[in-house]
Amino acid sequence: MVASLDGFIAKRDGNVTWMQSTDRYEQGVTLTEEDIVAYLQTIDCYVMGSATYEHAVELGWPYGDKPVSVLTHRDLTSDRENVAFYSGDLGTLVNDQLKPNHRNIWLVGGAVLAKDAIRAQLVDDIIISIMPVLLGEGLPFFDHIGREQTLHLKDVTAYKDGMVELWYEVKKE
Repeated sequence: MVASLDGFIAKRDGNVTWMQSTDRYEQGVTLTEEDIVAYLQTIDCYVMGSATYEHAVELGWPYGDKPVSVLTHRDLTSDRENVAFYSGDLGTLVNDQLKPNHRNIWLVGGAVLAKDAIRAQLVDDIIISIMPVLLGEGLPFFDHIGREQTLHLKDVTAYKDGMVELWYEVKKE
């Protein structure tokens, strides 16, 4: 997930153009196209909400041919064979349908999905990239999860564009 320093994942209107930073931090590392490709190859499948799905379609579909489960209660369609729509329990989808076939399941975008997955204890890691911007208002990343969750910091990476990536392991209770 990418968020502003004040914890928003999008402006109120859904705009995310602020995610492209022109800041310079000389001690940071450069995120190369090869790094991105190598990381994406570690992902076996994606789970996303319908708003994230619709936004991804508008952006040109960055998820390739890997299996994608879209959570929705609406009647959506796709011409992609790798996209399936799901309207049941998130835990059933992850534990019964995805985990038996996929090792690395990536939950993509959306505060509701993140909150529901954390509440259901379906999350092993949280990787959040903080952009060097304060939005002041917008759509929050963590919105009233309703429970305390202990995390363990696994890694921190500072990038030349000023983005800082925080990688946490979710402690199982």
